[in-house]
This record gives sequence, structure tokens and C-alpha cells, in this order.
Amino acid sequence: MKKIFLIGDSIRMGYDKYVKEALSGAAEVYYPEENSRFAEYVLRYAHTWKNNLGMGADVDLVHWNAGLWDVLELFGDGPLTPIDFYAAFIKRIDKRLRFLFPHAKIVFATSTSVIEGVAKEFIRHNDVIDSYNRKAIEALAGTDTVINDLYALTKSLPDTYHSDATHYNTPEATEIIGGRVISVICSQLGIKAGEVNIENFEPEKYTADNIGG
Repeated sequence: MKKIFLIGDSIRMGYDKYVKEALSGAAEVYYPEENSRFAEYVLRYAHTWKNNLGMGADVDLVHWNAGLWDVLELFGDGPLTPIDFYAAFIKRIDKRLRFLFPHAKIVFATSTSVIEGVAKEFIRHNDVIDSYNRKAIEALAGTDTVINDLYALTKSLPDTYHSDATHYNTPEATEIIGGRVISVICSQLGIKAGEVNIENFEPEKYTADNIGG
């Protein structure tokens, strides 16, 4: 059995169980019960999640993302994490994951697109998300990290696939985004996924505290 570790914000929380069910029998899939939030939060808690989940160091693949919390704008004073700080954290997280899981393949997923002009308080802009994604990819240049471009994937999806301005907690989007994650994982590890009946699928029942503000 392969071991896979999924790290990410509430977008990951929408597809993690879908991936786990599809790969049951081929891999053990681990993920935190909490939102992975900012890049800085991932850097701080990656080793804690490893220890708490009891997965050991022999993980075969880590699929991770951080970014939507970093680009968040409140009160009109720009993204919460300046882009150069974000790039520095991305580099450090990549190094940390390789230290914690020395034999793992590393996959970085770009941050997903949003519907603009809907949120009144928690503001995100697609051009900012795109620039942060590009900066992350630039920061990872020279490594063997695989890029899973979820931004490009979601940018082409209709608004009806959103559950709100930011999230994709609909059956259609779960199948598409989760399917992409599964495809990348299977390609990297040489394993095959089973089928998940999306009509009967129920995502993880995360609490408001798990999801975060």
C-alpha cells in the first residue's frame, strides 16, 4: 500500500475524502482534520500533522497547497501575505516536506480561481491568485516538484460549479477537481484508482472550527 499525504486549505477539505475513497485498496490517504490555512501555517504544522496522524516518514507522495488565505484582502490594504514572503515560505515548505518525508514525491497544487465581486468582506482577485501561483512555481524551479495546475482547471469551470465565491463543494466540481488530484497521484505512483459514485458520495463532515475563519 502506498502512503499519500494531502495538505491544503478548505479546497482540499472538499475533495480529500473523494480521493481517499477512490484510492482505497491502492493507498492509505492521510490529511489533517483542520484547514491548512496560510503558507506560514503549513510550515509551522507540517511536522505536527505528520506526528498526530501517525503516518511515519515512509510517505510515497505529498500533494500540497497554500495560497488562498495568503492572497486574502481585508479592508483594502492588499493581500495578507506579501508575495515575496509567500515565495519564501513556499521554498521553506518544500524543503521541510523533503526533510520530513525523504522518499516522497512532492506535488504542489496551484490555488483555485474565485468568483469576483460577490464577497463583500473577504476579498480575493483572480489576477492576484494567478500572480501568487506563478511566484510559487518560480520558487519551486530547480526542484523535482510536480505542479498540479488547479487554477487553470477551475478557471474554465462554470460559476454553477461553485458552492460560493471561493469554494467548489458541488458534486460536479468535486468530481473534476478530485479527479485531477487522483489522476496526478496515480500517474506519479503507478497505481490505479477505483470509481466513486458521486451521487452517493458524502464529503468529510468538518466542523466550523475545523474549517477556520
